[in-house]
Amino acid sequence: MNVNILIRVIMRFLMRIAGFGLLILGIYLVGKNIFFTTNVYPYWWRGISADISVLALTLGVLMLVFFSESMKNLGWIAISVGIMAVFISSRAILSPTSLWQFFLSLICITSGYKMFTTGYSPF
Repeated sequence: MNVNILIRVIMRFLMRIAGFGLLILGIYLVGKNIFFTTNVYPYWWRGISADISVLALTLGVLMLVFFSESMKNLGWIAISVGIMAVFISSRAILSPTSLWQFFLSLICITSGYKMFTTGYSPF
C-alpha cells in the first residue's frame, strides 16, 4: 500500500472525527440556552405524558437497534411520538442568545456536518 494513500485515509478519518466534534459543539452552544419545564395543566396529564415520552423513546430506540429492517419504521414512529409527548408535557423556554454565539454555533454545525459527511475541510 502506498504511503500517500495511507496518509490520505488517516487524514480523512481525522477530519470526520473533528467534524463530529464540531457538530456536537455547535449543538451544545445552541442547546444550552433552551430549557424544558413541566408546567402544563391539568396536573394529572403531566405525569402521564412524561411516562409516555420515556416509554415511547425507549421502545423506539430498542426497535431501531434490535429489531429487523421491516420494524425500523415503527421505531421511528415511536421516537416521534416520544418527542411529541416531551413537547406536550412541557414548555420550552428560550434564553436570550447573542448574535455572535448563534453565529459561532451555526458555523460549528454546518462546517462540522460537512467535515463529518465528506471527510474534507470546508475552508
